[in-house]
Amino acid sequence: MNNREYLGKILNIEIDREYGSKHPKHGFIYPVNYGYVPNTVSGDGEELDCYLLGVFEPVKSFRGKCIAIVHRTNDNDDKLIIVPENKEYTDDAINALIEFQEQYFEHIIIR
Repeated sequence: MNNREYLGKILNIEIDREYGSKHPKHGFIYPVNYGYVPNTVSGDGEELDCYLLGVFEPVKSFRGKCIAIVHRTNDNDDKLIIVPENKEYTDDAINALIEFQEQYFEHIIIR
């Protein structure tokens, strides 16, 4: 599936890096829940990653709406932006919330 096909869709996601947890290799703390869409394949051969925004407590899974795609222009690993169905974020707000990780990559936000 083309990643753009996820835009506007309600998706079930699994969280493997919960809000407030420490990255196992790099040591930073996750300021958002970070996970993946089960049974998908991304450009890096792994399941399609996603940032869950608007849920400021650790969760194991979530059902939410894909409002944007973070397309890394210097890496083959797009990320979906998932939010509760009644939430919306501007590109600036998305960039601020994901800067902890995306500051190391060139990216654009696709709507």
